[in-house]
Amino acid sequence: MIVFLAYVALFTAGYFIVRLAKWLGRPNRDFTSLKTVTFGDESAIRPDRAASFLSVLVIFLIWGAFTGSKWVPFHVPGPFVGDTSFSYTATDASGATDDATITVRVHEVGAQTDAPKIALGEGFARNDADSVAAWRSTLIRATSNDEGDELTVTAIDGQPIAPGQTVTVADGEVTMTPKGSLNFQPAKGLQMEPIWMPPPEDVLSRFKEIASEGYQNYTLWQHLGSSLVRVLAGFVLGSLVGIPLGYAMGLSGWFRGWFDPIVEFMRPVPPLALIPLVIIWFGIWETGKIVLLFLAALWVMTIAARAGVSGVNISKVHAAYSLGASKRQVLRHVILPNSLPEIFTGARVAMGVCWGTVVAAELVAAQKGAGMMIIAASKFQLTDIVLMGIILIGIIGYGIDILMRLSERFLVPWKGKV
Repeated sequence: MIVFLAYVALFTAGYFIVRLAKWLGRPNRDFTSLKTVTFGDESAIRPDRAASFLSVLVIFLIWGAFTGSKWVPFHVPGPFVGDTSFSYTATDASGATDDATITVRVHEVGAQTDAPKIALGEGFARNDADSVAAWRSTLIRATSNDEGDELTVTAIDGQPIAPGQTVTVADGEVTMTPKGSLNFQPAKGLQMEPIWMPPPEDVLSRFKEIASEGYQNYTLWQHLGSSLVRVLAGFVLGSLVGIPLGYAMGLSGWFRGWFDPIVEFMRPVPPLALIPLVIIWFGIWETGKIVLLFLAALWVMTIAARAGVSGVNISKVHAAYSLGASKRQVLRHVILPNSLPEIFTGARVAMGVCWGTVVAAELVAAQKGAGMMIIAASKFQLTDIVLMGIILIGIIGYGIDILMRLSERFLVPWKGKV
């Protein structure tokens, strides 16, 4: 919730800052310059590059602030590190009480630190010491070195406590277990533990290491190339079958009636649900993975092609017939060009679905691949490798989407103009 609120606040601040900068830098403020685009005119909407830059910057700043990154100048409060202490009140069988102090040294995760040396003090309740890593907890038997029998802890820093209860102390919390021991947990702060979310510099360091040394007997580029080949193979096969099927459904009532139940039934079924059947039918090796990606792209491309054909303006078809065009000429010069924008949109969606499915496709018996790398790292809680793989998949997917946009702009220059 805190991360979400921080993101919303930075989004709002960035929006107003950019709007103010553009307003101050606008040389002309006449009526023409103040006109806005008509709602629904998608072709007139262009991405604001300042907003894109700020969006990436905000995500990076939030990531660094909540992980204690050295690359970010500000951070949210982190876990407590250092020496802290709290007192406890021990009561013996006769009802007599005595106070002692427990000193705890909280150190960084992974560091080896001894407990601080302290004086035992006077009285039957003796001082004690312990050490614990940040984000962790330690179990302290406070009465183990006290003098006397049937001693029980009845208060922490003057606050009454009983088994199962928790009290707040200066730099953490103390919980009494059912057997009377004290479980001390230092304050965690708002930063995330590296095992759950490593800082950006750790992810970059891991990327350099794997790029030079490889991972699981393969180089990083072999992992990424293997996933890319599988995705492209599944996408191409899905397009080769889906596009003609979509055209047939858009042009023929018989094809539409025959295949519509099948397409509409399979369309909402997630590719992950098909993994067991694909393994049974096609095995666990490359064929099964490509078939799964083929099914992920097939229905998207079929619906995109069908929508492209059905969305052709009928007046253009009538105009072509009135000029003496044959059915083949209408299909080639009217329906095909006007349906291409929908097909390219479907292709971008299908590629995204394939990239989202490749991790699951490589879940079973994959020796290399980005998904296999992520899954293998997750078994050993190597979150930096998992995050690195996710970022690389996103970057490659975004790069493919940009290439498809450029291809669409080159091959379908009339989109939004006719």
